[in-house]
Amino acid sequence: MWFVFALLSALFAAFTTILAKIGIEGVNSNLATAIRTVVVVIMAWGMVFITDAQGGLADISKKSWIFLILSGLATGISWLCYYRALQIGEASKVVPIDKLSVVFSLAMAFLFLHEKFTPKSLIGCLLIGAGTLVMVL
Repeated sequence: MWFVFALLSALFAAFTTILAKIGIEGVNSNLATAIRTVVVVIMAWGMVFITDAQGGLADISKKSWIFLILSGLATGISWLCYYRALQIGEASKVVPIDKLSVVFSLAMAFLFLHEKFTPKSLIGCLLIGAGTLVMVL
């Protein structure tokens, strides 16, 4: 089931890019990011209440709070940078560079989470890096 959600994530990320590129025309990129963020917040909390998950707030550990907050800050910075890049650059060039996050994530998972970095992972990273170069240059 995780695979289906991962594919849906990729599909909606693609919609995000196209819709944002159209919508950001003539709008300050920071303002556009803030508008998007409000929509995401409303949607996320809506899902919390629809699934009756709000009771879990009290069970979240201090460590989890810290890392979720840091993750939120990283997301915010990523979105601000992404929208600015999208506003001043071509979507077809911004997206491949943004997807280098796959390479960065694999490297960080190896370094910080001690996940295995296999020959297959290395080949995948090299192909994504090479593909990004081909698409951007």
